[in-house]
Amino acid sequence: MVAAALLWGLAPLYYKLLVHIDAVEILAHRTVWSFLLFALLLLVQGRLGQLPAAMNSARALGVIVLAAVMISTNWLLFILSVQWGMTTQAALGYYIFPLVAVMLGWVVLGEWLSRAQWSAVMLAALGVGVLTYGLGVAPWVSLVLAFSFGLYGLVKKRLSVGPTVSVTAEVAVLAPVGLAWLMWLETRGAGVFGEDMLDSFLLVFSGVLTATPLILFSYAARRVSLSTIGLLQYINPTGQFLCAVVIFGEPFSGWHMAAFGCIWVALALYSVSAVSRERASRRVAMAAAGPSTTVMNSRSEASAKP
Repeated sequence: MVAAALLWGLAPLYYKLLVHIDAVEILAHRTVWSFLLFALLLLVQGRLGQLPAAMNSARALGVIVLAAVMISTNWLLFILSVQWGMTTQAALGYYIFPLVAVMLGWVVLGEWLSRAQWSAVMLAALGVGVLTYGLGVAPWVSLVLAFSFGLYGLVKKRLSVGPTVSVTAEVAVLAPVGLAWLMWLETRGAGVFGEDMLDSFLLVFSGVLTATPLILFSYAARRVSLSTIGLLQYINPTGQFLCAVVIFGEPFSGWHMAAFGCIWVALALYSVSAVSRERASRRVAMAAAGPSTTVMNSRSEASAKP
């Protein structure tokens, strides 16, 4: 889980190496190469036949296409944010994403929010408002990244297939478009692939950079608690933030500090609330399972102590 979050958090360093290449061309390569890697993974696992089954109805295909549009929008804007020198805004977007997801859950799914979660959402809104006032313009890169990823997660709730199959289906939908774009660039002599060995290698590596953290994440998600996943996810925007401010030297004014401060406090409230709720649900589940389960858990915990 930590490895996946670190790979996402340090991704700006990779895209900074490709700043001289058009973002749409990078996205096309990322889509095509990641599809090949995901398809190979499913083939090795003997699950390639699940791919057509994931799109065997108009509704399922529509959900896959919508998810593909959301994630490709997110990918493209993230690449552009690095090229535009706005990685700080990208980090802010991924910081507020969990709070956007909570709000979307309330608005769309009617999920109940605790007082701490409401406070966290309000603090995040205050942080965005402070930055908008201070800079004279809304941090639209942050907002689009947060909402596109939040909507992507919302759409994914409609899918019944596993994460690896669903991501492969999404890039399978996008891959023909990406391949067509790359072929069109080559016919015009505008494509960069093959012109420089390092650039070509880095473009192929975009597939590895896309697939590897997703595979690590899907592996870890089945083995650690949701609260742990939520807390470790903050490594991602923290890495992006450090890349932006420490390595890229992007401006970080007092307005940025005030806005990030609000959002960091909001995330602390949200995380404490999430951990408390998960522990409470575990206690309820153990109580419902009966006293024998509680005794067995207590014995196993005691035997695990030195």
